[in-house]
Amino acid sequence: MGPFSRLGKVLTGEAGQTRTAQRTPSVSRASASEKRLTLELRHITKQFPGVLACDDVNLTVSEGETVALLGENGAGKTTLMNILYGLYTPTSGEVLVDDVPIVMESPSDAIAAGIGMVHQHFMLVPVFTVSENVVLGDEPTEVAGWIDQKTARDRVRTISARYGLEVDPDTYVEDLPVGSQQRVEIIKALSRDANFVIFDEPTSVLTPSEVEGFFKIVEGLKADGKGIVFISHKLGEALEIADRIVIMRRGKTVAEVVPKDVTEEKLAELMVGRPVDLVVDKSESKPLEVVLLVDNLSVLDDRGQLAVNGMSFDVRAGEIVGIAGVQGNGQTELVESLTGLQPSMSGTVYLGGEDVTTKSPRAIHKMDVAHVPEDRQRSGLVLPFTITENIVLDSYYESPISRGVQMNWSEASDRAERLVEEYDVRTPGINVLVSTLSGGNQQKVIVAREFDRDVTLVIASQPTRGIDVGSIEYIHSRIIEERDAGAAVLIVSSELDEIKALSDRILVMYEGRIAGEFDGSASTTEIGLAMLGGAGEAEAS
Repeated sequence: MGPFSRLGKVLTGEAGQTRTAQRTPSVSRASASEKRLTLELRHITKQFPGVLACDDVNLTVSEGETVALLGENGAGKTTLMNILYGLYTPTSGEVLVDDVPIVMESPSDAIAAGIGMVHQHFMLVPVFTVSENVVLGDEPTEVAGWIDQKTARDRVRTISARYGLEVDPDTYVEDLPVGSQQRVEIIKALSRDANFVIFDEPTSVLTPSEVEGFFKIVEGLKADGKGIVFISHKLGEALEIADRIVIMRRGKTVAEVVPKDVTEEKLAELMVGRPVDLVVDKSESKPLEVVLLVDNLSVLDDRGQLAVNGMSFDVRAGEIVGIAGVQGNGQTELVESLTGLQPSMSGTVYLGGEDVTTKSPRAIHKMDVAHVPEDRQRSGLVLPFTITENIVLDSYYESPISRGVQMNWSEASDRAERLVEEYDVRTPGINVLVSTLSGGNQQKVIVAREFDRDVTLVIASQPTRGIDVGSIEYIHSRIIEERDAGAAVLIVSSELDEIKALSDRILVMYEGRIAGEFDGSASTTEIGLAMLGGAGEAEAS
């Protein structure tokens, strides 16, 4: 029995009756034999203080159709979908289902209209079971208001079987891998009778095999008559999965195309408004002295299980070493140990010949180490702080930002203004809360802060997760610049294409060990085999 079960009775009576009334569809839904339902956003405009997020946007999606929505960070995609899901109220414009206007004052109105949303950052309660999360807010009850656990489990099993969303209803969400957590989100949306499902950056945290599984799920939903809105920065995925592709730029829809008529290069140009180089341009590396030396390192995860198991490797000045692997094979614990965020169980880490195994994150930072963490919201930013405050998080105690007992806010503001412009952070100003930025713009703030100094070592985990193609191009070029300036660079990424494009050497992690080492010319097949544990300690020639 999970913690949700122990809550005892749920609120029923008048509150329950109100919810039921709200979930009664506002429109009559067509049967399978009749014409397809159409969801339409008509002339949507959304004005925030100082920002016109959506400017007269029109979008339609029909049942049985997948529409991909592409755009740069801050183009207005997520704002548009938040309007569609009732999280924002448009300044003007309307949402219609089969030409019937729907008043969207809250997500319950969207749910009643048959609209579901799977958010980029999952909206699940980790300590609840799968079934408890799925029925949360729409709990089946027994006599006297007790939660009907059997009905909740059966609901999960029925939807899982219908759409190939295999997941155990009694498993706690915190024990599930990311791909399975996403399935729970999808089941939750479908359990509310969604005819239209919005996916906001659904593959940004998935492994290649999980992405394949997700695509099969989307095809199943589409075959069952669901309308899909697919928001992504990954152009190849949009070309593969979509029936139509809509491109937004700076709050406006600028193009609508079908996949057979465009290439990734053309999509990138439509998104950014200029030609984008999708191929990383870098010269051959010239490795020098060893900067980072890891010797027989072992690290436990937060449950006391061995996550890093006797790893040894080095990173030299003037080279990029990429670590590939299916997420969950110890990459997170490795990076946290190298940056002082997690103690090691055994082994030694040397930086410039100095033992830094037990040093604090601040001490390691002061040794000219830049760190881009994998989870920008949990580890990279303080969300209730402004952009300016986040820019100086790692330097507020140093001159010229610090004046001893006081902050030099003028200097901090000047630095923030410069970096916002240099990294093209889309924001109305440097003093807005970083929590109000899109995920991609939050990532830009972190990268800007970490790269704005002379560094000896760069440790970047998922450096371009959730970033648009124009920003990826810029960040990749900055990483290459750091290498060419003599820094040692360690990249950890679940994007195999990114690892291959940036790395001079590639290490593959599997179950906490190095399962293979390759040079940058190794094939995807070779690396993929090692990611599954099939390469042993083989090295590419």
